[in-house]
Amino acid sequence: MEATAFGSVRGGYERRFSGLRPSTTSYSFLRRRQCGAVLNSTSSTVPAKGLTANSQSQMEPVNADLESFSLMMLSPLDGRYQPKVKEMQPFFSEYGLIFYRVLVEVKWLLKLSEIPEVKEVPTFTQETRAFLENIIQEFSLSDAREVKNIEKVTNHDVKAVEYFLKQKCKSHPEISKVLEFFHFACTSEDINNLAYGLMLKDTMNTVMFPFMADLCKAFCALAKDNAHVSMLSRTHGQSASPTTLGKEMAIFAYRLGYRAQRMSEVRIFGKFAGAVGNYNAHKIAYPEIDWPRIAQEFVTSLGLQFNPYVTQIEPHDYMVELFDNIAMFNNVLADFDDDVWNYISFGYFKQLTKEGEIGSSTMPHKVNPIDFENSRGNLYMANQILSGLSMKLPISRMQRDLVDSTLLRNVGVGLAHSLLAYKSALQGIKKLQVNELRLTEDLEKNWEVLAEAIQTVMRRYDVPEPYEKLKELTRGRAVNKENISSFIQNLDLPEEPKSNLLNLTPNLYIGEAENLARSIDEVLRPLSGLKIN
Repeated sequence: MEATAFGSVRGGYERRFSGLRPSTTSYSFLRRRQCGAVLNSTSSTVPAKGLTANSQSQMEPVNADLESFSLMMLSPLDGRYQPKVKEMQPFFSEYGLIFYRVLVEVKWLLKLSEIPEVKEVPTFTQETRAFLENIIQEFSLSDAREVKNIEKVTNHDVKAVEYFLKQKCKSHPEISKVLEFFHFACTSEDINNLAYGLMLKDTMNTVMFPFMADLCKAFCALAKDNAHVSMLSRTHGQSASPTTLGKEMAIFAYRLGYRAQRMSEVRIFGKFAGAVGNYNAHKIAYPEIDWPRIAQEFVTSLGLQFNPYVTQIEPHDYMVELFDNIAMFNNVLADFDDDVWNYISFGYFKQLTKEGEIGSSTMPHKVNPIDFENSRGNLYMANQILSGLSMKLPISRMQRDLVDSTLLRNVGVGLAHSLLAYKSALQGIKKLQVNELRLTEDLEKNWEVLAEAIQTVMRRYDVPEPYEKLKELTRGRAVNKENISSFIQNLDLPEEPKSNLLNLTPNLYIGEAENLARSIDEVLRPLSGLKIN
């Protein structure tokens, strides 16, 4: 992540998260009692050190325990769909939130040690800095559980992190002398807003953008592979001027790509200005220090944009911008899901079958478009959550109320439903097989779509009442190649345009559709490596 929140600890961060999977926690087992199935609260062992890519094998729980545990989940994201959204867990989970809070608290103590005026926190030695950085690098599930145990006493989640760090460092000869500078001059929201900002940024860059890019690539491939495949258009549900299947896919590729680009331009803000945004405590303790400058340096060192004008909270306006863009991206994908559902029902697409799969419990012949229906449903859920967050998060009574605290814990839910939808759509796309014969049949049944072409040429050559004559020929009547050809033969047109119209078929009347589909890569900016800076 370059010079962002993690700086030199990027390696440890990646090692920890590459190994962290739902299966790395040895879950409590289930006991069946007369009153019903309940979760046993007995904690099982967890790794004493941070999770790494090599540590998973030694921590795999009994599969039956994990499966039983998933059966008790209230949220389908943690139950039925957990394997499909597991990439989100290191970020938007209780573990993830605690980790990012620890990161911010440690980084703040390190920053204080670099401020000459704060003589009480002398410049740390390299060994001490390494010790503190190692707390971040090696942060583990057992550490997170310890924080939760402390929270049971404090009934305050951020204070529990502070106490955890003090406990972790109390035996260190240098840090033990400055333990009270953990959380110095901070309000909880100083820690939380930066933690959520980092969670969002890392989730977008690590999880969401790659799958968004995969969707765009899939649509680009559909566009170019089917650029030449003519297809009957439908406007208002009625037959309309032909297009190509590829060009229709290019539309979705372009729309999704544009929206993803807008997302990458969102800047994630952070604040670090104390209880009401005025540096009150900072100033009374060290009046000679330029605290707004220090706060800006600290926030930007984490890879976030600095917001200088805040109350107790960062006002979340950037979240609204990001969530609205994600919701618009989701709406484009929902539009595709609806269209492809119809194309499948028309027979334009066949779906590849998988041995053993069942489409209907009673109708053996059915191959249902379940992937696109699943995608559509999860996009609806995602947008309901993201839109609700966008409406409420920027509104906070006076200098602060706690409504945003519980709302923010659902950000990952909205993103996870989006991720699930993207994966379902990608899975469905892989099963699609174009049925060119069915597409051609539909075009051959709708020769009336050439009425537009004929009346437009008639206008060019000043044939009287072109629209009205074609309306009389085609509106509400059966139209075929023969009566279209007969009409053209009787037109007072020069030989060349008349010949062109006589040779025209619905299959050939596609304008620039094929070229538009083939050139999608040229107009769609590259999405590989897309990220929020």
